[in-house]
Amino acid sequence: MMMIVGLIVVLGSIVGGYLLEHGNLRVLLQPAELVIIGGAAAGTALVANPMRVVKGIISGILGALKGSPYDRPYFMETLKMMYEFFSHVTKVGVQAIESEVDNPEKSPVLSKYPKYLEDTAAVAFLCDTLRTYSSGATSHHQLDHLMEIDLEAVEHQDQAPVQALATVSDSLPGLGIVAAVLGVVITMSALGGPPEEIGHKVAAALVGTFLGILLCYGIVGPISANMAKVNEVRLQYLQCLRQGILSFLHGSPPILAVEFARRSLPTDLRPTFKELEDTCRGPKK
Repeated sequence: MMMIVGLIVVLGSIVGGYLLEHGNLRVLLQPAELVIIGGAAAGTALVANPMRVVKGIISGILGALKGSPYDRPYFMETLKMMYEFFSHVTKVGVQAIESEVDNPEKSPVLSKYPKYLEDTAAVAFLCDTLRTYSSGATSHHQLDHLMEIDLEAVEHQDQAPVQALATVSDSLPGLGIVAAVLGVVITMSALGGPPEEIGHKVAAALVGTFLGILLCYGIVGPISANMAKVNEVRLQYLQCLRQGILSFLHGSPPILAVEFARRSLPTDLRPTFKELEDTCRGPKK
């Protein structure tokens, strides 16, 4: 939501300042320039990236428009889920939950948290780690290394669309110059015509440069930066799971394992100790 507000502020400030200088908005309406710049930018993205990255760019932009789901209530719900699941594992034993990690949607604990189950990467991160641990063939150090490898793979996958969109953003000023040069070529072919027509063509050419720079620094570049921040919070979310899982498998009681997970969160997203205890165990009478 804030990204939409920011884009409105950017465009509103530019258009407002232009109108204060008694500019004519119709001069800025150059569909041909947008076709040249936008089409060329989309083409460069298709040339430079495989389809999975292109799809990641589209889903990342849509996700940035919706806003990050990883807010304070979401983290609180995840911590509660971890406490309940770890308590459940303590009661029944690690070996008894093999069917639950194989089918988490049928787990009596995990099934109560549909938001968590929607995040396939987070579900796989927890279930695959417990499945590996239950086999008895790995040490705690090896499990931690496995989770670290998993996080690196997720980070690499999430960063690929961001880097691709940032590359497209960097190319926009150059594509704006291309559109402007084409406009100058058209203007030169119209020399000798009415001055009004020549002036209109020169203005259209300059609008190409303007649009390229605006799209780069005012729209596409900030969107890629927003996507990077969303991915950063997502990685912190997985780090939270990692700390809780590792502490629990080291033998910590569920509430202490969840406390390790809570301490790994950024301070602006971290619930207080009392909030966590009240959520997990219920408020003290």
